[in-house]
Amino acid sequence: MMKTMIANMENSDLYVFIVDLHALTSVQDRERLAKGTIEAAADFLALGLDPEKCTFWAQSDVPEVCELAWILSTCAPMGLMERCHSYKDKVAKGIDASLGLFSYPMLMAADILLYQADQVPVGKDQKQHLEVARDIAQKFNHIFGETFVVPEPFISEVTATVPGLDGQKMSKSYGNTIPIFLDGKPLKKKVMAIATDATPVEDPKDPDTCNLYAMLKLFASPERLQEVRDLYLNGGAAYGYIKLELLDLISDYYADARRKKAEFLADPEMIRVILQKGAERAREKATVTLDLVRDRVGLKY
Repeated sequence: MMKTMIANMENSDLYVFIVDLHALTSVQDRERLAKGTIEAAADFLALGLDPEKCTFWAQSDVPEVCELAWILSTCAPMGLMERCHSYKDKVAKGIDASLGLFSYPMLMAADILLYQADQVPVGKDQKQHLEVARDIAQKFNHIFGETFVVPEPFISEVTATVPGLDGQKMSKSYGNTIPIFLDGKPLKKKVMAIATDATPVEDPKDPDTCNLYAMLKLFASPERLQEVRDLYLNGGAAYGYIKLELLDLISDYYADARRKKAEFLADPEMIRVILQKGAERAREKATVTLDLVRDRVGLKY
């Protein structure tokens, strides 16, 4: 998502925000949430997001999104919400089954529809939530008249699902991430912990079912990837050596971004100013949509 957003700064009216309200479903520690918001903003900025070329803010600084989420929830079928697999997956992983976690797709729909987004970059795991937003927009438009743009998903096939250490999708909720800005021994510990099978080095292996190979695809050149693929198929792929190669690739790829992030975090007040300015611009768009919605449903009398 981040890569797609940053790549499209020059070509679109881009809206990017830090989902601190969503984070409350799993983070109920004041200091951790506040610090995480600043760090997430620093991540975007360090990776190349230019706040002068987009609207960039923290979700909670635009309260209109909560009102819209409530209004949308009044016309959202329960069956639609009950079919959302993300809630079931997270509960199965031990995350508390709160009402907020269950209604997560409703707030996500408000995030999208409030700004009349026509395209939304999502991973494959979030596609269902985007479909929920589409369904709700269409139902609202049917009941109250044309109000919302019905958004389309934008899924990059290269980064559609980033695998985690255990082979599932990479997610902080699952504790299987390799943080982008990790370095040195902590990064090496994470990379060496990537789950692999016990197939001997000399035996052929299927690269398309290997978690390590899936991660290598994100960083290696096409030429090097073909060489490694041949080793998998013909025998000779040594997981330990491939992990060390991946370690170097990750470290080199994010070296400049790590330096920039440290510079941004040295001045958190600057980050707050950037987010506040972005929130002001976002509210200009949000209030127009919400005023229209309030009028459509009869809340303007």
